[in-house]
Amino acid sequence: MSWRRKVSMRGLALDVIGALLVLAGIGLVATTARSLLNYRAVAGLHGGEVVDLGTNSPPSGGQHGAMARVVGTPTVVEAPRDPDFNLLVDTPVLVRHVEMFQWREVRVGGRAHYELDWVDHLLDASRFEQPQGHANPTRFPIDGKQFDAGLVRLGGFALGPELLHAIPGTQRVTPDPAALPANLAASFSRYQDYLVTSARPGDPRLGDVRVSWNEVPLQQLTVVGRVDGDRLVPATDAADGRGFVVQVGDVPVLDIFPDLPVPPEFVLSWRILSVLLASLGAFMLLAARRNRHDPLLALGLGALVVGIVASVLWVGDDTLTMFGWLALTLLGLLLTGWRLHRAR
Repeated sequence: MSWRRKVSMRGLALDVIGALLVLAGIGLVATTARSLLNYRAVAGLHGGEVVDLGTNSPPSGGQHGAMARVVGTPTVVEAPRDPDFNLLVDTPVLVRHVEMFQWREVRVGGRAHYELDWVDHLLDASRFEQPQGHANPTRFPIDGKQFDAGLVRLGGFALGPELLHAIPGTQRVTPDPAALPANLAASFSRYQDYLVTSARPGDPRLGDVRVSWNEVPLQQLTVVGRVDGDRLVPATDAADGRGFVVQVGDVPVLDIFPDLPVPPEFVLSWRILSVLLASLGAFMLLAARRNRHDPLLALGLGALVVGIVASVLWVGDDTLTMFGWLALTLLGLLLTGWRLHRAR
């Protein structure tokens, strides 16, 4: 094989390898961008990308407006109190239930039967098939209510009311008759986990009232919400219509949002590698076509090509990232122009 033919074959090989490396750099930056954009698009349905703050993390600068995942057991700073019964409980949410012993109509085989039972709302006896002899009281002497803690913290974050109400689980509270105000102590006595007005609690009569309370237990939680100063609140602009999640235990983000793709890792490293691949390809193309071995010119061309492609991909999605790639493109253009000018 002649010397000229060997040189020609070597140049062709460098051309092919160089072009493939440039395309590999472009493909790598495009694949990384698509993966990140897809992740952000799905995350946006739930309020945005989630910053994983881990266990009992305090707020810090730069987090405002971001979605955050925090794990820990809530701390009740200002406990809820039922002022009517003077009941104070260390819980995020305290609920008072009130029931009255009333007649209720039960239909069996098309026939109406009547029995006395505890019911948490008024039953209108006038609507019974046989109202005579089954009259019920016309009002409750006291109503059921919900009492929220004044302040509950998870790590260093205060939980908004929507997040408090979403905490799962409930358990019965044992009341303390000794704490009752004087006006209620004369009417109520404790029976099991209730306060009742029955003279004989085991044998209640029509119109007797019983009151009970349920609390939300303190347990390890995983909370995802929007950071608003030192508070976690719902993301009101979330497309899923919820904008927050509260689950029991230490739950990973990908288990909380199963539709979320796996976020790309080592994004910065892949971006740097894409520029280096394109630059290496440009170096080989220059060596094959112009017999030039100028690493700085090749680096400028690699940054210019990859920067242009990446800038276009980020248009309309992330202005900051787009301007970052435009800055790299400009640097690549300046470096290329400087090396070409020096070559002349």
